[in-house]
Amino acid sequence: MHPFLLSFLQKLASERLKSQRRPLTHDTMALELRSLVVEVRSGVKSLFFMALGVLSAAFGLRGFLLPNDFIDGGVTGISLLVQVQTGWNLGILLVAINLPFLVLGIRVISWSFAIKSIFAIALLAIVVHSIAFPVITEDKLLIAVFGGFFLGLGIGLSIRGGAVIDGTEVLAVFLSRKTSLTIGDIILIFNLLIFTVGAWLLGIEIALYAILTYLAASKTVDFIIDGIEEYIGVTIISPASTAIREIIINRLGRACTVYLGRGGKEDPALGATRDILFAVVTRLEITQLKTEIEKIDPAAFFIMSSIKDTKGGMVKKRPLH
Repeated sequence: MHPFLLSFLQKLASERLKSQRRPLTHDTMALELRSLVVEVRSGVKSLFFMALGVLSAAFGLRGFLLPNDFIDGGVTGISLLVQVQTGWNLGILLVAINLPFLVLGIRVISWSFAIKSIFAIALLAIVVHSIAFPVITEDKLLIAVFGGFFLGLGIGLSIRGGAVIDGTEVLAVFLSRKTSLTIGDIILIFNLLIFTVGAWLLGIEIALYAILTYLAASKTVDFIIDGIEEYIGVTIISPASTAIREIIINRLGRACTVYLGRGGKEDPALGATRDILFAVVTRLEITQLKTEIEKIDPAAFFIMSSIKDTKGGMVKKRPLH
C-alpha cells in the first residue's frame, strides 16, 4: 500500500478509536486499520463496477435503443416510452422516475444502498446527456438483441457494485413481502404492463422487439450476477463465529442458524467442536456480508449456494440493513 494512504488510514483508525472511546493499543489499532483497508478496497471495487455498468447501459441506450425509438422493460422502459412520446430529456426522466423507487429502497434495503443507487442513476443521466455515442446499426433485430445485452450488462455490473440503475427490483422486493408473489413474478407483471402500453402507443412490432430487448437484458443480468431474484444460502466456518453471528443478526437483520460440528480430519471422539453458521441473504446483501466477514476473519471459510426463493421467518419480514 502507498505510504501516504497507509498514513492517512492509520490516522483515521486512531480517530475512530478515540471517538468510540476504545483503548488505543497495538491490537485494537491493527484491527481497526484492517477494517478500514477492507472498507476502502470494497468501496473502490463498488465504484469500479458502477462506473463500468453506467458506461455499458449508456452505450446500450444511446448507441442502440434511443436513436431507433426502441423501449425496454422496467423503469428504463418507462423512461424511454415517455421520451419517445414527449421528446423530454432521457437523463432527467431516468432520475425523476427512479426517485420514488430509491426512496422506497431506503426502507426495503438500506441507506447505503439507496445512496449508491442515486449516485449510479445520476451518473447514468449525466453520461446519457453529455456523451454522444455513435449509432451502431439500424437493423431492428440487432438493436433489440445488442441494445438489451449492453443495458443488461450495465444493470448487472451496477448490482455487483451494490447499487441499481433501475428501481424495478426494489419495488419487486417490497411487494413480494406483502403478497404471495415472488420477485420474478412481480417483475414479469410490471414489464407486461409496460409492453402493453408500448404496443398501444408505438405499435405491435415495436412492442415485440421491446420484449426481445427485455429478454436479452434479463438473460445478461442473470449471466452477470446469477439472478437478482435469487437468495443466497451462506454457510460460514470461523473461530470468530460469535462476532459474525452478531453482524448477521444486528446489521443485516437476518436470522442465523448455528450448527455444532467437528473437523472431518479430526478423531470424532477427540476433536474439538466448533460453531457452523448458516444464513440466507439476498444478492444485494452478499457484498456487505463478505466485507464484514473479511473485517473479522479474513481466513473464514464460507460456502454460497443459490436459493430460488424463500418464505417465512426473518427473510421477508425484516428490512434489510
